[in-house]
Amino acid sequence: MSAPFLAGSRRGGATLGAALALSAMLAALAEPVRPSFGEAVPPDLFATGLYADPATRSVDPAHLAFSPQYPLWTDGAAKRRWISLPPGTRINASDPDRWLFPAGTRFWKEFAFDGQPVETRYMEHLGEGRWVFAAYEWSADGQDAPLAPERGRAGAWPLQGGRAHAIPGRSDCRVCHGSGPAPVLGFSALQLSPDRDPAAPHAEPLPAGAVDLAALVERGLVEGVPAGLAPRIPAADPVERAALGYLHANCGHCHDDRGALADLGFDLAHGLDDATPAVRATAFGVTLKDPPAGLPEGVGLRIAPGAPEASALLHRAGSRDRLLQMPPLGTALVDEEALALLARWIANQPRAEDPAPHIEGDLR
Repeated sequence: MSAPFLAGSRRGGATLGAALALSAMLAALAEPVRPSFGEAVPPDLFATGLYADPATRSVDPAHLAFSPQYPLWTDGAAKRRWISLPPGTRINASDPDRWLFPAGTRFWKEFAFDGQPVETRYMEHLGEGRWVFAAYEWSADGQDAPLAPERGRAGAWPLQGGRAHAIPGRSDCRVCHGSGPAPVLGFSALQLSPDRDPAAPHAEPLPAGAVDLAALVERGLVEGVPAGLAPRIPAADPVERAALGYLHANCGHCHDDRGALADLGFDLAHGLDDATPAVRATAFGVTLKDPPAGLPEGVGLRIAPGAPEASALLHRAGSRDRLLQMPPLGTALVDEEALALLARWIANQPRAEDPAPHIEGDLR
């Protein structure tokens, strides 16, 4: 690795520029070298550069831990997350709902059950909007984490009721990360807001040394974010704030007015410029155009204000029938805590005596 020599005034027979260049060169050589795989997927987790010492699973201190205030629920798995930005680069946040990451950005997310790591998912930005996705499957003794099969791994960890956690295939990764306006999920102004929701379902404590939005701004790692910004979902009460945050994180990456399903007119994502929750206009009292099989008779609205039992959203979130469940992949169990929260929120809404149906597609 070489560095250009810089012009400078002479002092003691050497140029100041040469001294600076030598210092930069030595610093670069001190950094661990990670092989570039380009479009190929690294063959095992250790080749992605997550660990400074793979033998002890010590995460490289150059990587930044983070925790979204509204986590994606995955069958109760405990998660750890990290981001790595190439030295000297910054995230472009000029569009507050669609951050742009520099080429070479890497993300990792570890999934553990009962203290045992089961899988670690990986994303790397190759540039020009191209991302590599991979999942690595941990061995039972925690010593190895080879690349999971391209189609994923069913039965990766036993769950209650005879069900099992499944490691996603690479096409599954693209379904979720390619459906919305941005491929990176859970790392945004809202999710990293210093104004964290204390009632968020499955809220996680911030890991030691974790970054939030304020820390990213302070470190100069993000541009286009006003100083002191602390996004918060506008809501009538704490129950609504938590419910809307859950829908944003667990449903909004597909059901978004800027993503692949925008034509459905069903928006569960929260945009930073939204003065009121988009779900009110796109779900409250909106009739299903083509109700899926399996819904109880009389359930014809996306959300029936004041009537959880008549709301299709609640029935689909509470089902794990392959053709009815929402989300359609990524979970084997119903999120009972979130289901109860959503039911309370819907029940709290004023019930329209004679709502005028508003037809704009369906939940699918």
